[in-house]
This record gives sequence, C-alpha cells and structure tokens, in this order.
Amino acid sequence: MVSPAVPDAVRVPWSVIPDYHCFGCSPHNASGLRLSFTPHDDGLQARFRLDRCFESYPGIVHGGLTGVICDEVMGNLIVLARQVPAFTVSQRTRFLTPLLIDREYRCVATLSESGTGELIQAGAEILDADDALCASSAATYRPFDLESVRHQLSLRDDEVALLAQALTTANALPKNGVRS
Repeated sequence: MVSPAVPDAVRVPWSVIPDYHCFGCSPHNASGLRLSFTPHDDGLQARFRLDRCFESYPGIVHGGLTGVICDEVMGNLIVLARQVPAFTVSQRTRFLTPLLIDREYRCVATLSESGTGELIQAGAEILDADDALCASSAATYRPFDLESVRHQLSLRDDEVALLAQALTTANALPKNGVRS
C-alpha cells in the first residue's frame, strides 16, 4: 500500500489506543491498508493506491479488498457521524471494472436516512482518477455498545475507557455524514 500524505485527515477514535492494528486504517499494521479518511461533501472518503502485495491476477487488485475498503470507509463514517461503533450485518458489492495495481483511487461513503430499527444503512463507491465508477457497495450495520461486546474485544479496561471517551468526543461529521 502506498499511503499518500493526507494533511486534512480525520482522526479516528481507535487512534487513542496505542498500537491499534485495524487492517483497514491502522498506521501500525505493516500488512494492512493504512487508509486515511477525509471529509467529503457527501460523507467520508479515503484515497488509496495498492501495490503488488494486494494483487490477485497479475496487475489486478484482489477483488475481496474492494469490499474491505468500502466497508472500512462506511464503518468509519458511522463512527464519526453517529459516534457509535457498528458491526457489519450484510454487504453487497458490485464490481464494474477491476482495480489496477499502482493506480490512484478514492472511496466515498455516504449514510442513508433509511434503516430498520437500530440498523444503519450506508453506501460506498470506488472511483478512479477520472471519476469513473469502478465498484459500489451497500451495507447494513448494527451499532453496539462497547460494554455489551467487551467480552469479544481484546482491549484492556483502560483502553475501553479511552475508546469510549474518544467516541463521545468524535464530532468530525454531522449525524447524516453530509456537510451542509
């Protein structure tokens, strides 16, 4: 992964945990994507360029990573706009064209106003340098309380407290994810 310098990057709440290892966004995970997020008029975006470490067919990014990138941007949009973490319940990704190795792309995520009960609906698109649509994804997320899933997380008590505080103070984006 080639991570471009992102001067206006949004700080994700997970960054309060020293050495967090999220495959999608942690700068500490040498084998991860190391995505950085910036506000977008419609929600949140991440610019990326993948190298051969993420290759499937020669010169082609592994298709599964397309879904991972969309999920990562949508999930962090929920965290930043709604100030709550959420697990992915379902995701459907549509591939229009393969992503190519060593090319610039950006993923833009948006939140939907529709949802059933406690579920949150989100969408994402991956665009190439010419703004051509390469892939789109729609997903449903279930928000969770840190304490209710505490037994599933590999965090110390002090890290849970740090993360809970970071979630309540994260206010990078409006509730719907769209800047007015």
